[in-house]
Amino acid sequence: MSANPPERKGAAARKPTPPRHVSPARRAAYDILLTLERGRAHSDDLLRGRAVNALSAADRNLATTLVLGVLRWQIRLDHQLRPLLKRPNARLDAEILVALRLGVFQLLHLDRIPAHAAIDESVELAKQAGHSFAARMVNAVLRKLGTANAQFADATASELALAEAHPAWMVERWACFYGLEAARAICLHGQRQPPLTVRLAVSAEPAAENSATADYIAADERELLAAGVELQPGELLTAARTVVGGDATALIAMREGHVRVQDEGSQLVAEIACGAASLNQDQKKILDCCAAPGGKTLILAERNPHAQILACESSPQRLDQLRTRMADYADRVECRLADATELAEENTFDLVLADVPCSGTGTLGRNPEIRHRLHAEDLPRQAERQIKILRSALRAARPGGRVVYSTCSLEPEENEQVIAAVVASESSAHAAPLAPVLDALLGDGILTGAGTARLRACVTHEGAIRLLPGAVHTDGFFISLLEKR
Repeated sequence: MSANPPERKGAAARKPTPPRHVSPARRAAYDILLTLERGRAHSDDLLRGRAVNALSAADRNLATTLVLGVLRWQIRLDHQLRPLLKRPNARLDAEILVALRLGVFQLLHLDRIPAHAAIDESVELAKQAGHSFAARMVNAVLRKLGTANAQFADATASELALAEAHPAWMVERWACFYGLEAARAICLHGQRQPPLTVRLAVSAEPAAENSATADYIAADERELLAAGVELQPGELLTAARTVVGGDATALIAMREGHVRVQDEGSQLVAEIACGAASLNQDQKKILDCCAAPGGKTLILAERNPHAQILACESSPQRLDQLRTRMADYADRVECRLADATELAEENTFDLVLADVPCSGTGTLGRNPEIRHRLHAEDLPRQAERQIKILRSALRAARPGGRVVYSTCSLEPEENEQVIAAVVASESSAHAAPLAPVLDALLGDGILTGAGTARLRACVTHEGAIRLLPGAVHTDGFFISLLEKR
């Protein structure tokens, strides 16, 4: 009998420690970050996936904060944790690296997260991934981190890049093209969650009939306000509102398409296209070369109620989504599976919108993983396709027609250099100034007075518009207007 207690004690000592609980939000964030680290999918798609939608509202918010925060700060997080490793240059398994980044981000950037929760659950994530030995290293690194949160000067582009967790090659380019202060503003914008901007419904009548448009906007705004959604006026457009409180996404009006989530810069691209078309009194046909997901196509349809619109998309899946979104305009909007570089039509359209695929460096606040996937050598490849699309768009435009070219890129290779290359090789095309279009939009009540003044300051020497994040409260965009002789 006397020998039994020691046996039980020894057995108990050898019994494995039961796994600690990991909160649903951290588990979801870890799984998404691990998927992204392995180069699969995009954060926006994963954060709208089934696993995240199954979480409570609070856990969804935390999971989103963790994922986007780690992606935004990843470059600096790695810089801060590496010196704390016994072998700073050692290659870490993806499961351990993601657990470390998740812990470091919470400790250094989320004041409301208890340190013990950030550390313990990061350690547990490493254990549950099958790295029990490395979990001790995760614990040690995170507990030493308090002395690692050094501040970095921002006197040079490379120091600014590290301080704001952007690739040095990107920031050095921006500082060269736009100046160090503009580069700093771009970086700061990229580290913040973009505001939720919505577009209110506009009249189905021509935009010049301002009273009808105002009535439509007022009705939707009243519905939002009655549901407890707090709004501020848009910075640029009369139909735009910034959500500053409440849950706008849950409203029936949004699900029915009357109120849509859309960055104000994105809305502006389509409004400028419509403004350019309004200067052409014979406008009858419109082409949207790269239409999905359809936000700009909807604006083209709303502002041009008598036009026939062709919306092209090269992805069958995205085309299906586009058709669903454009269902209310099916009688005059044709959605077609087509490669924008090989459009069949020639000399047909009064207006062509070429909102081309690009690097997306103007959207780093919204799509933070771009900074980890994009390389400088990718830009010429992007530009090559963009030139092909713009040439195809010009072929499709009729003589006297107009082509609006746009990107959400900050890189000259995808913007000014594309326009210059096409104009130099196409004798029928010339660049036209956008300032008269801004005046027309202001006169039609589409642009705000303050917004017009801001946009005039964004007009380049060539007459295009460049929206730099931080200079305006939108994603970064480049917009240029070409006319076909």
